[in-house]
Amino acid sequence: MIDATGIENAVVQATDGDIAVNNLQSARLQSWGRFWRMPQRPGTAQLIVEQEQLTAQFIGDPGALDRLEALVSQLAHVEPESWQTALIAAQVAGATHRFAEARVHLAQAVTRGAPADVTARLALGIDQATGENLRAVLAARRERAAQAGHWDELVPLGALLADLGEFAEAEQTYHRALREYPDVSPFALGWVCFQLGVLWGERVPAPQATLAAQWYRRAIGYLPCYVKARVHLAEIHSSCGRYAETEALLLPVIDSGDPEVLWRLADMMNAKGKFAEAEAHVQAAQQGFEALLDRYLLAFADHAAEFYAGSGGNPARAFVLARLNLANRPTLRAFEQAYATATGAEEAHAASEILAAARGRWGATTAFRLSSLGVLQSAGVIA
Repeated sequence: MIDATGIENAVVQATDGDIAVNNLQSARLQSWGRFWRMPQRPGTAQLIVEQEQLTAQFIGDPGALDRLEALVSQLAHVEPESWQTALIAAQVAGATHRFAEARVHLAQAVTRGAPADVTARLALGIDQATGENLRAVLAARRERAAQAGHWDELVPLGALLADLGEFAEAEQTYHRALREYPDVSPFALGWVCFQLGVLWGERVPAPQATLAAQWYRRAIGYLPCYVKARVHLAEIHSSCGRYAETEALLLPVIDSGDPEVLWRLADMMNAKGKFAEAEAHVQAAQQGFEALLDRYLLAFADHAAEFYAGSGGNPARAFVLARLNLANRPTLRAFEQAYATATGAEEAHAASEILAAARGRWGATTAFRLSSLGVLQSAGVIA
């Protein structure tokens, strides 16, 4: 794998992140204005989907999901039988992890004549997100990434390789994405750097927090508002006792609407012995998670399960949410979380069933062997 010096060699010039975000927000509002004046105008609704997804991903604004639902509702009213409406409905359902619903809408888009390349790409994304047909998805991802002009296939290819336990190739793919990026927009570059941070900090068998932190810093360098990158870097700082750096990362995005910001501030306050402040942050984080779960249960079940398994202090709630997430998307990571929360909730029989199902679905893969479940099994801790 590439060592820390690889970060310095991966510098790619891009538009200033704050300027890019301001431009995105201005363009997003203009797109909505055009849409409300003429909702059937070609391309406008699809552009809104892209802009709102960027807003949700990088700015951490959960209101973007509400606006996307409003878009689908309006399209269903003005163009109920068009392939564009079905395709956008599939995209929005996928973005909120309603994958069964997304497949139904996608099938409608195909039947109504949507472009084959567009529907094929969305189908790959749904299969990848749910852990279905991954060998076929991998072959298709490789083929598409090899084609000229398909730079945007490299990041999902890298993510899939990481899911399959092919960490060295995943890293190489991400670095290729940085080398070959053909634009100056910071959004895609920030996303690649964030993925490299996750790879080094969470995915590889022996995580390297220092290297992960360097990639998260690079992501924030491209996009100072990048909430998820700030949260991940803050976790690393907090675990090392660097509380001033933790606060400096989290406080500027406390109003983003992402309850994980409050959760990580609570963890830091607990570590500092400020228990009353920590409890206030935990309560606010819980309210935030429950509000999101009320609206988009499947989209936030996994993150909420992690919260309740830890600072949220409700192992039973964590297990219910993790099991729901597993039923919706039986990826290896979902199996790992479901097993851990079942153990934490003292649901021994359920934990055994989850492990057996994980072995049946993933046992022959490198990813399973390197996973927490595979390591436990190899050590003889579990049969």
